[in-house]
Amino acid sequence: MNDDIFDPSRWGTHVPRVPRFPGGSGPLLRIAVPVIAALLLLATTFYSVQPEAVGVVLRFGRYVRTTEPGLHVKAPFAEQVIKVPVQRQLKQEFGFRTEEAGVRTQYSQANFNDESMMLTGDLNVAIVEWIVQYRVSDPYQFLFKVRNPESTFRAMNEAVMRQVVGDRTVTEVLTVGRQEIETRVEVELQAMAKQYELGITLDQVVLQDVNPPNPVKPSWDAVNQAQQQRDRLINEARAEYNKVVPRAKGEAEQTILQAQGYALDRVNRSQGDSARFKSVYDSYRKAPDVTRRRMYLETMGRVLPSLGGKVFVDNDVKGIVPLLPLQNMLGETPKAGGGQ
Repeated sequence: MNDDIFDPSRWGTHVPRVPRFPGGSGPLLRIAVPVIAALLLLATTFYSVQPEAVGVVLRFGRYVRTTEPGLHVKAPFAEQVIKVPVQRQLKQEFGFRTEEAGVRTQYSQANFNDESMMLTGDLNVAIVEWIVQYRVSDPYQFLFKVRNPESTFRAMNEAVMRQVVGDRTVTEVLTVGRQEIETRVEVELQAMAKQYELGITLDQVVLQDVNPPNPVKPSWDAVNQAQQQRDRLINEARAEYNKVVPRAKGEAEQTILQAQGYALDRVNRSQGDSARFKSVYDSYRKAPDVTRRRMYLETMGRVLPSLGGKVFVDNDVKGIVPLLPLQNMLGETPKAGGGQ
């Protein structure tokens, strides 16, 4: 091994000779240049589009066609392809930023109050954080109709959200009006995107977090607790009312129905007795003796069965058969000398 080649301190002013390829570099260059040109031509001629995207082909900067997913051919050097993900769901975050998504999502600690702090209709301030999910439905409009479509779409989001929040009170924004706000913003934002020809279709608008500003948050929490306690007491009172009042109404209706039934029974009985008495009286007027006798017999027929067994014996009767079971019929020993 020659030490002069590897020890520069021994070279001095002498420059080592550069080895040359045998036969010179001319043939190698003649082979390499066409190969490189062919590879470059192939690389600029064929292109592939992923399944979630489409390819927008430009010829000298002018739109000529849109290609579907797969392998395609274009004019080398004259045509350019921009791939637009039309099947991927895109999103924009307002009031916060996600740095890393996962099991434990990490958010940026930067302050985004300039886009999340809004004035409500009753002149209060609310911190509104939301997410907009959308898709690119028309790649041509998305690329060529509006300059900087994503930043324009972001500005439209803030304008629409501030308008919708400004039409409502702070209580509606923080509590019961969230769903209505999401729906209203989605409808108006889609209409504005169509008007501006952004080529965007909205999937949904989600209010991520809505809170009052930090300086007034303790007071707001105290007000919410008081309102919740008020609602709880109202619900308890309504439950007690629904338990007692219907039962009292039911008992009152029952008493009224019983009284009406008793009155109807008395009236019907009285009318029946009156009709019976009148019919008896009419019969009595026609045949007094017969009617009197029938009334006597009917009365005795009702009375005598309740008196039990009775034996009438004349005091002068003698020689009554002793085997006659009078004791069983009367329930007592008959007195000597006759009688009952």
